[in-house]
Amino acid sequence: MTTENDIKRMMRRGCEFLGTEYAILGGAMSWISERNLVSAISNAGGFGVIACGAMEPHMLDEEIAETKKRTDKPFGVNLITMHPQLDELIEVCANHEISHMVLAGGLPPGWAIPKIKEFGAKLICFAPALALAKKLHRSEVDALVIEGMEAGGHIGPVSTSVLAQEILPELRDELPIFIAGGIGRGHAIAAWLEVGAVGVQLGTRFVCATECIAHENFKKAFMRAPARDAIVSTQIDDRLPVIPVRALKNKGTQEFAAKQIEVAKLLDAGEIEMGEAQLQIEHFWAGALRRAVIDGDVENGSLMAGQSVGMVKSEEPVADIIAALMNEAVKALEKNRG
Repeated sequence: MTTENDIKRMMRRGCEFLGTEYAILGGAMSWISERNLVSAISNAGGFGVIACGAMEPHMLDEEIAETKKRTDKPFGVNLITMHPQLDELIEVCANHEISHMVLAGGLPPGWAIPKIKEFGAKLICFAPALALAKKLHRSEVDALVIEGMEAGGHIGPVSTSVLAQEILPELRDELPIFIAGGIGRGHAIAAWLEVGAVGVQLGTRFVCATECIAHENFKKAFMRAPARDAIVSTQIDDRLPVIPVRALKNKGTQEFAAKQIEVAKLLDAGEIEMGEAQLQIEHFWAGALRRAVIDGDVENGSLMAGQSVGMVKSEEPVADIIAALMNEAVKALEKNRG
């Protein structure tokens, strides 16, 4: 008979890497993955990750300190590679002796990896393609997250299942690999563990946690939404590289199209450079997301959500969510093994 211990044995490599009871990473979601939700995930046996997003160094310093007050369990920090103060943010993490760093938003700059390794942190990066996964492995990244387009927020163009089929057989014996994107139930966790993943990352599933500070309106929008309502943003101008974002459709989706046109015109006029154009787009998302998450403006704000949103039906404590996921994983393995 399959038990939770069987699942834990399958997760052992991931748990040892993270220093946790369960190899379940909390996806870093701006305005959402802050001290309360992060500490709750870690206290429940998972691995919480602070979403630095557009924070300035002093803000991240305070967030880490406040998270430490709420948990003595391991947690990590997610930094965006294009952040203009990336160097200072890494210094903040070094000062706090953060055990695990996650770099997102593109390949990390060459200097960042040794700087992170210097203070003893383990580095996790996202692998949107096999070639990039191999490059990151050669760069001595400690673990990878394979995140497909089913995920919420900024996404790549390839599905989780295709990416996993490409990358897992090639690199699963070389370094720990976590799967993300479209995971809402324990059945999927069991399936990915069986094919060589060491664990998973979930974001959308934790948005309606009791400990999550998201506005009641934001949570209600998640609980009402079917999977098909989590759509991908459209790139208006091919000259302006915009990373697609998956969110629940609303007026804010239309406002993003207008913002792209505005930024493209500034770019054409030579009033801003490409780097500034991309930062303006990122700031748009940060502001729109805050309006929805914190202020509860679910019409005009950004409702970033993965396609697994259709499986989020109620508000419940993080510990109950993780317990349910593990129970579902056990039942799935029992059924698969007859």
